[in-house]
Amino acid sequence: MALTQRLEFRQSQSLVMTPQLMQAIKLLQLSNIDLSAFVEEELERNPLLERANDGTEPPVPGEPTPEQAEFSDFDDSGSAYDDDAVTERSGMDNGASDNFEPAQEEWMNRDLGSRAEIEQTLDTGLDNVFSEEPAEAAARTAQDAAPTAYTEWGGGASNDDSYNLEAFVAAEITLGSHLAEQLAVAFAAPAQRMIGQYLIDLVDEAGYVPPDLGQAAERLGASPKEVETVLAVLQKFDPPGVCARNLSECLAIQLRELNRYDPAMQALVEHLDLLAKRDIAALRKLCGVDDDDITDMIGEIRRLDPKPGLKFGSARTQTMVPDVYVRPGPDGGWHVELNSDTLPRVLVNQIYYTELSKTVRKDGDKSYFTDCLQNATWLVRALDQRARTILKVATEIVRQQDGFFTHGVAHLRPLNLKAVADAIQMHESTVSRVTANKYMATNRGSFELKYFFTASIASADGGEAHSAEAVRHRIKQMIDAEDPAVILSDDTIVERLRASGIDIARRTVAKYREAMRIPSSVQRRRDKQSMLGNALSAPAASSDRSRDTQPA
Repeated sequence: MALTQRLEFRQSQSLVMTPQLMQAIKLLQLSNIDLSAFVEEELERNPLLERANDGTEPPVPGEPTPEQAEFSDFDDSGSAYDDDAVTERSGMDNGASDNFEPAQEEWMNRDLGSRAEIEQTLDTGLDNVFSEEPAEAAARTAQDAAPTAYTEWGGGASNDDSYNLEAFVAAEITLGSHLAEQLAVAFAAPAQRMIGQYLIDLVDEAGYVPPDLGQAAERLGASPKEVETVLAVLQKFDPPGVCARNLSECLAIQLRELNRYDPAMQALVEHLDLLAKRDIAALRKLCGVDDDDITDMIGEIRRLDPKPGLKFGSARTQTMVPDVYVRPGPDGGWHVELNSDTLPRVLVNQIYYTELSKTVRKDGDKSYFTDCLQNATWLVRALDQRARTILKVATEIVRQQDGFFTHGVAHLRPLNLKAVADAIQMHESTVSRVTANKYMATNRGSFELKYFFTASIASADGGEAHSAEAVRHRIKQMIDAEDPAVILSDDTIVERLRASGIDIARRTVAKYREAMRIPSSVQRRRDKQSMLGNALSAPAASSDRSRDTQPA
């Protein structure tokens, strides 16, 4: 087979992800907080980007800027105004400046004569009068003078406009720093301090250490016994219960501090699973106490702190800011609008770019500013396109879920990304990115946009499908309204839902119930019977106390 060379023309289509397209896609899925941080970085990086509507008016040509207005006695060239302007200004101020002395200006303009005449007038030599340079004399005077502000004594106060009271607010004490202060006093050996500091670094915000500390011993090159010894000392630190490996150990540490860790309480702490199930009979048998004692012991357990580390500073939660507002319209519909506070406003400074284009001569500088102009233009377009897309998707969601905004969660319809994407003629991936980390403020609360996309559950009679969120809400209503004497099982809930036209399986009901953190029917029966027993015993106890207080 002979090898030959030839030219061929081929036509093909391909999707190329340009940097600008990747940036636009990235902006779609950013939350308003992340978007603000991204725009701030671009403003610092790109000299052609500037804020829009930042509260400052553009300077009027021919008028001095605020900086120039502070030195209004001088023109742009640095020289004083002419005599006519000074005369006009002084004439306008004559009415307000009654203490003005023209003789002072005449004295300043008067010729003092030669050096000999000046020395004769002052009755001393000029070297004695002006022995130092003015700058040196001023510096020495300022150094010898008593401090007039708190900052000169080393404090943090200031008498200027930059005075900030927040600088005096004490820093929030964290759990790690609080334990580190106690560690410095508890141990003298450097090896034990190192082990203790390593264990303190492992403490989570609730105050617990990992259950298995074998890896810590391997990393530190210490024996497990040494780690256990240091951990036993750390568990005596404040707050009580800190550095525990599990809940039982945390409660046991606090009970030892209160001198209440007897054998009966130890048995109760070791069987917290029975306490969670409200199996009081089994707990009473294990602890070997009567009903009154087990009630007092459970009360003591409830007064303990299961998460002692939360008393100290932790990560601050960020307040949710809605991206879209939905309000009732005057015509009975719904008005959808963007939250303008979350939309960053940037502009491209074309005037600055035009001025730079006239002065820049190097090819590297020209290409740099050209790239800056292109990136700035793309960013402005991407932000505008992002806002339009969010508004379009939110409007379609409101149209699809009109029953939810009018009647509530029970009327939430099944909805998926494809239905919204087909309605607004966009791709499903675009709708998915737009609805990520975006929130909508409605008359029924604030919801994430993904909340309105729910799976469908078939109808038992072949009618319109039901939303999974609406079914979940109905299950919760049924359980909340159940009679304590007749607890609804999962099978009973399935029968009632099918009677109302919802075809659902038992495992689906169990899954929804567990997702809402609702216990099983057996656990709910124990809880409600326990609450009912406490409610019935309270009036009896109060009547006994009232009989005891009656005079004999």
